[in-house]
Amino acid sequence: MLSDLLRPVPGSLFAAADPWVLLTVAALAVLVGAAVQSTVGLGLGLVAAPVISFLDPSLMPGAMLITVVLLPVLTLVQEWRHVHWRGIAWGVPARLPGTVLAVWVVAVLEPRALAGVVGVMVLTAVVLTVWSFRVRITPASLTVAGALSGFAGTATSIGGPPIALLYQYEDPPRVRATLAAFFLVGSTISLTALTLGGQMDLRTVVAGLVAVPLVAVGFVLGNVLRGRVPPRTLRLGMLTVVTLSASGLLVQAALG
Repeated sequence: MLSDLLRPVPGSLFAAADPWVLLTVAALAVLVGAAVQSTVGLGLGLVAAPVISFLDPSLMPGAMLITVVLLPVLTLVQEWRHVHWRGIAWGVPARLPGTVLAVWVVAVLEPRALAGVVGVMVLTAVVLTVWSFRVRITPASLTVAGALSGFAGTATSIGGPPIALLYQYEDPPRVRATLAAFFLVGSTISLTALTLGGQMDLRTVVAGLVAVPLVAVGFVLGNVLRGRVPPRTLRLGMLTVVTLSASGLLVQAALG
């Protein structure tokens, strides 16, 4: 049965919990994250990755990387005319060295340690987002951001913040479309690398696929929210949720 396949591995914090309850919590995190990303350009990984890592770190980052692929496809179908292709041309090739390094990190780290890495990455992203310092979009900054995104995206499924920092002052459609293009190509590269590195198993693949329909629902919900909820309010709520989730991850990693 699906619930048996997705039951947390023995020894994890929630190994004895009802798998359907855990699936429901994870599903809600994916739904909320997809709605946020559909509205502001990123958020699915930031919201859902800490929750899934907290519930079952053995599913990270593979399950999230499978889940997130659909959302940039839907965004590009809607807003492909706004993609900054020059940024893609510089940033995407730079992902490769970061991706290779991340595959090694995923291979050598225990799930609990990887959960701690996710927590640190998320809190770093929150700090940088709140700081909101401006970096000019140049070939050099795109290359650095692309490499950082490749590492973070492959190791933790949270690769959006380095690129988002560059584009945060651009028009919202350009932000959403350009980030979507980065996410689509980057996730494909990361999934390929993790598969070749032997880091993807059936359980991880099934967990990722189960959440995909919720991404579609979140995309539709995000389209509705764009005109009804101020981006600032949505952004504040997202940052609050992810900060709490990441802090819980660090506590879990520290206490075991």
